[in-house]
Amino acid sequence: MVVVISLGGSLIVPDKINYDYLKKFRSLILKLKSKKFIIVTGGGSTARNYINPLEKENIDERTRALIGIGITRTNAWFMLNFFKKHCAKTIPNSLKELKNLLEKNRIVFCGGLHYMENNTSDGTAAAIANLFKTDLINMTNVKGLYTKDPRLKGANLIKKISFDNFDKKIRKIKYKPGQHFVLDQNASQIIKKHKIKTYILGPDLNNLKNLIEGKKFIGTTIS
Repeated sequence: MVVVISLGGSLIVPDKINYDYLKKFRSLILKLKSKKFIIVTGGGSTARNYINPLEKENIDERTRALIGIGITRTNAWFMLNFFKKHCAKTIPNSLKELKNLLEKNRIVFCGGLHYMENNTSDGTAAAIANLFKTDLINMTNVKGLYTKDPRLKGANLIKKISFDNFDKKIRKIKYKPGQHFVLDQNASQIIKKHKIKTYILGPDLNNLKNLIEGKKFIGTTIS
């Protein structure tokens, strides 16, 4: 079984490398020996720190997006080396290359593959989940999708939502490179079109383990 995880940049580099957390993440992934993993790394605040000043300077969207992709790939290279000998020793530039790497390795790290309009690493992860006909797990710094900004009083976790209703919600947000939302617009279109069951989880690793093992978990299911 192939497990596709979109690992948010907010979990890799919240302000500095999340060393203790990533050690625990590595330990969990290595223990789940019956699964193959494709882990797509996001750019998080690191990408936004580069992108936002360029937006103020009116640098075009494509250039800003390419810089964001570069940061996701830097994070993938970091994670690849952090996992040492336990994963593929390169990151792919295409879905075909990704498929070849997974045939020979149990764990493959991946950043953005190439520029696509209105896309982030979540869209890449959704395309990968579709390629392997598997579910998508999106790990971020909040427990799931909320009724409003989770930092606000009265925000409630949405445990289940349909593809259509999620897509309507995300369509209300205008895309921009480096955006920070639980899943991007392109990913929403892909999971809706191909009916890819998608889970949005917070950073809790026991929760991730429970989900992968088919046990009760806390988060949002899009189906």
